[in-house]
Amino acid sequence: MELSLTAKLPSWPLISFILLFGSIAMSGFSHAQALQSGQPTAMKPPNIVLLFSDDAGYADFGFTGSAEIKTPNLDALARRGVIFTSAYVSDPTCGPSRAGLLTGQYQQKFGYHENNVPGYMSPASKLLGDDMGLPVDQLTMGDYLQQAGYKTALFGKWHLGGADQYHPTVRGFDTFYGFRGGRRSYWAHDDTNPAADSLDLMERGFGNFQEHEGYLTDVLADETIDFIKASQNQPFFALVSFNAPHTPLNATEDDLAQFPELSGDRKTYAAMMLAMDRASGAILDTLDELGLAENTIVVFTNDNGGPTDQNSGSNLPYAGTKSNHLEGGIRVPYVLRWPARIEGGQTFDDPVSTLDLLPTFIAAARPDAPLPDAVDGVDLIPFVTGGADNKPHDYLFWKKDTRAAVLHGDWKLIRYGDRPAELFNLAVDPAEQNDLSSVNPELTKDLFHKIYEWELGLERPLWMLKQEYEKFDVDRMDAYRVPQMKQ
Repeated sequence: MELSLTAKLPSWPLISFILLFGSIAMSGFSHAQALQSGQPTAMKPPNIVLLFSDDAGYADFGFTGSAEIKTPNLDALARRGVIFTSAYVSDPTCGPSRAGLLTGQYQQKFGYHENNVPGYMSPASKLLGDDMGLPVDQLTMGDYLQQAGYKTALFGKWHLGGADQYHPTVRGFDTFYGFRGGRRSYWAHDDTNPAADSLDLMERGFGNFQEHEGYLTDVLADETIDFIKASQNQPFFALVSFNAPHTPLNATEDDLAQFPELSGDRKTYAAMMLAMDRASGAILDTLDELGLAENTIVVFTNDNGGPTDQNSGSNLPYAGTKSNHLEGGIRVPYVLRWPARIEGGQTFDDPVSTLDLLPTFIAAARPDAPLPDAVDGVDLIPFVTGGADNKPHDYLFWKKDTRAAVLHGDWKLIRYGDRPAELFNLAVDPAEQNDLSSVNPELTKDLFHKIYEWELGLERPLWMLKQEYEKFDVDRMDAYRVPQMKQ
């Protein structure tokens, strides 16, 4: 009797189904193993979206404890990602902080020290404009990702040089719609409301000044969404550099109406934060709708501590404000989500820095390529996937003029130019109210020397301005020594 092959073996469609099912099952098993071990799965390089707010108060997010400011979209991002509870910037002001972010280095190493670059139409910039900006010999996050085959874009605030040689389109970004300076109105400028000094015009690409229609925060989201849709078939990097909630305090009537219990600047600030959260949510929703969220790294953080005396934000429970080295000036909210590689719902308590984002992105984009020698940040992925058992940083440093600070574990030392250094234990005194230098003289001496050793590797400032452009003086630090809701 002849044997029927079809009676003994599955049909080819069935075999195909079994093979496909097995492949999916093994893929899922490998993905689960990768999440547990931190090893990469065989997948294309991730897309990267960096949501970057400007001058937000540390306490003004639901995921950092606010019951007053509404940030539902960023709170959802935090729940599904990793919250870094001890995250820092490399400087407590906009421009130097951004220079560190984009290069992955302490910006003082290449001379970007003391001051923000003023708006490119300001008198100071007209005098020194060709010299004031992120040095052109420094590669940026955009440069490295372009080299890795990414389409790159920056939307919003630049603030790293107004002269053409510093323009985003020659500093690693294929697409730019934003403004070169540090602040501007959220409404379009017209002939009756011209941009002046630091209120810079919107620019599409290079030299094509084109004001927007509507409220700027929403426009930046729309532009980012258009870029994502146009770039979805290849790896892309979008730096969404919101100017919200930096002054001037401008908000829409609809957003103001969401906060009937608030008044004055705090009400306007809350409305601006809501708009920034809404814009972030629209971008995140687009990633979901296009099926891109799983393999997209999304980071949200802020450029420095909130200037609580200027925009009515809150840095609680920390003392200090933008421009000084107290925790309120340098500690920032910081969230990272990458579903394909990282288990969500985590918190990470060891100190990290915005310097870490460049090496994290490079390592994700080109896992087999060595990181640049110059970077001071580290790849954070092994630390949140169980692949590393040490701490990301033994020391973190800050410096402005003669003032400086160092963080080592729970211990933080602040050095002044005109009085003794102060030592704080952040584990028991996060508000830095109890100076322990007199009872820990050896540790104080050791940390003081660590700052000095670090400074030996820094360059002299590339430019110096009268410090009227920023309130870096010691009086400003003294004025905000006690944590306050509004200042």
